[in-house]
Amino acid sequence: MVGTARVSTAVLAAALVGAAVVGALTWGEVVHASAARRARTLPQVERGDDVVIVVLGFRDGGRRANIVNRWRARIAVRTARRVAPSARAVTIVCSGGAVRGRTPEATLLRQYILGSPGWTGSVLVEQTSTSTWENVRNVQPVIEQADRIIFASNGLHAEKAREYLRRQRPDLSSRLARAVDYVPGEMTVLKPLFAAVGLRKLRTLRSGPPSPPT
Repeated sequence: MVGTARVSTAVLAAALVGAAVVGALTWGEVVHASAARRARTLPQVERGDDVVIVVLGFRDGGRRANIVNRWRARIAVRTARRVAPSARAVTIVCSGGAVRGRTPEATLLRQYILGSPGWTGSVLVEQTSTSTWENVRNVQPVIEQADRIIFASNGLHAEKAREYLRRQRPDLSSRLARAVDYVPGEMTVLKPLFAAVGLRKLRTLRSGPPSPPT
């Protein structure tokens, strides 16, 4: 009986853990899907538009783009491919300095974009930014020439970047468009973490001072 009770307890514990994991993964998907739905209110890219897609770098200490930067790069490339048939020109701008390692995040992003995803269009780099606020500020000399501006990252992070642009350059906010940043089942394991962090930062942003530095 003791052995049976132990087995039953172990099975119950495993079932509870499994349910918690499934619940967390499902929640992460729902949060990111909701961010994508909110972004649908943004204008569409129209025929003849000049489009700039800004890939927001993630801290990276390696010599190759890490898993998060590869994710963001894929978002940028599939967005570029989606809008290219109607746009006059599409430029990808990789933004991010050497925050954790010696190589700027922008350089790692560009290397990956020109390699694995196989993008053959224009790719520029901005290699000094150390925060999302700086990403948005430092790419303005490029994006202010565009008809449509797109931030490529997970949906919540892109939403924060769009809010930063509205605060820094309200005259450019009407040019914002959405990325193809949500694909069901993509990076599912990491989505709960980015959902929790993203929601917290958006709440802080919307209830805090007008010019956040991060």
